[in-house]
Amino acid sequence: MKLPKYVQAWVDHDGRAHHYFRRRGFPRVRLPGLPWSPSFMAEYEKAISGARTAIGAGRVKPGSVAAVVAEYFDSQLFFTSKSAGTQRMRRGILERFRLPPNGDRPFALLPPEWIEATLDSKPPHAARSWLVTLRSLCKFALKRGYLRTDPTANIKQRTVKSDGFHTWNEDEIAQFEAHHPIGSKPRLAFALLLYTAQRRSDVIKMGRQHIRDGVLTLRPEKTETSTGVTLAIPVHPHLQTVLDATPSEHLTFLVTATGKPYGPNHFSETFREWCDAAGLPKRCTAHGLRKAACRRFAEAECSGPEIMSISGHATLKELVRYTKAADQAKMARNAMAKVVIR
Repeated sequence: MKLPKYVQAWVDHDGRAHHYFRRRGFPRVRLPGLPWSPSFMAEYEKAISGARTAIGAGRVKPGSVAAVVAEYFDSQLFFTSKSAGTQRMRRGILERFRLPPNGDRPFALLPPEWIEATLDSKPPHAARSWLVTLRSLCKFALKRGYLRTDPTANIKQRTVKSDGFHTWNEDEIAQFEAHHPIGSKPRLAFALLLYTAQRRSDVIKMGRQHIRDGVLTLRPEKTETSTGVTLAIPVHPHLQTVLDATPSEHLTFLVTATGKPYGPNHFSETFREWCDAAGLPKRCTAHGLRKAACRRFAEAECSGPEIMSISGHATLKELVRYTKAADQAKMARNAMAKVVIR
């Protein structure tokens, strides 16, 4: 299997493989586990993020927005300790935020009005992500002495009146399955999403090494650095049928046409193409299948803690948004049938 960029490997006299991140001008970093595994890629992301920071560090003005952002990327407390997904999101936002001419501004003179104008130019959901990211950056700047007050302190998040991602209904699920037969890659991706109730960032990392005695074990990327919970999910019989019909010689179940694991965005784009091919509306997304799985659990009268043991949600309040689309009429009939008049 091809190694990630800047990774070198060698085998010692005992037959043990060693992998290192090697790039000219940067410290050598040893990478744990197998290439492309979750632990390996987490350390790889940290190593390559540090390299990117150092590359741009010498071309910025001290105390400027660009300089503070570069320091922020090196902060263990504010950035590198976050999950890989959070790092990707914040890096994408801040790389745009520090582009010229913004990057040359003195960070100490960053006015709240300018930040609010930036947020107002974004769609509601994007504005919330930008505010969370800029608020973290300003807290870092306060700690380092670049700011005396936080310009984001009095900025309120815009209220978003939305249920979020669309929850697939049973007709949409049947339509996808009818178009993509068992044994195809689209059906494999679909089954992994629907029968594990996991996020795309975790599904693309799943492989046969994560299954033992009929149980899929994984640590969700989003909560890896917070709750650190490890999930042990029984493999549903239908998912097992799909896995058996889709043999793979790779470390991950899902790979690109060149045999490489998918990146989150590439996977979403490809899944969109599969949905289009099945004639499904744009509202049907990969994340909507995670919500559909939770809906099915709710309709099967699973308790909140039971659903959370599979989905990995940290709180019942968070789970409620995912089970909101449960069949109200069916659940109402079930509830009424439980009322016994003596």
